[in-house]
Amino acid sequence: MLKLYFAPGTCALATHIALAEAGADYTAERIDFKTNQQQSPEYLAINPKGRVPALVTDRGVLTENVAMLAYIAQSFPKAKLAPLDDPFAFAQVQAINSYLSSTVHVAHSHKGRGYRWATEESSFADMKKTLPKSMGAVFALLEQKMLKGPWMMGETYTICDPYLFTLTGWLEGDGVDIATLPKVADHFKRMKDRPAVQKALAEEKV
Repeated sequence: MLKLYFAPGTCALATHIALAEAGADYTAERIDFKTNQQQSPEYLAINPKGRVPALVTDRGVLTENVAMLAYIAQSFPKAKLAPLDDPFAFAQVQAINSYLSSTVHVAHSHKGRGYRWATEESSFADMKKTLPKSMGAVFALLEQKMLKGPWMMGETYTICDPYLFTLTGWLEGDGVDIATLPKVADHFKRMKDRPAVQKALAEEKV
């Protein structure tokens, strides 16, 4: 059985949804950020990065959504969560998820994780002030150039979709009006209607 460590409102939701979509046999354990549980010796023994998600498998622990999403797609091929028989198409999926991880998620992190890049309070304030612009720009690229519709890769649902859904859920808090992104908004609505999404959200009680 797989074991997912998550915290509500984090990017762990993407992997949580993928596990549900795959029909995987898994348990989900909440990490309490309010008590700094992610820095506890017990959790650091599982994930030395002190972050979520972490996925415990029978071969060891995986971290990073891009890796975990690919692992789920490859471990449960019958779920058809990625074009596993087409190396180029699978690379495209990985490129999208890498962009979501390395660019979109990092842009969002400037709101509450400014200490990763600066030490001055004025710098933190500036990062927060520019957040609507920076998040708006990365989502404009997703809207205009990357989201093929109705799903990220076009007609076929893939592991890109739960990741996009998760990050889209942060837009309101980041000062971006989703109404200015009609394709993203439609994708978000479609995702909310999926049973696997509803299952994951219920388990995280978001």
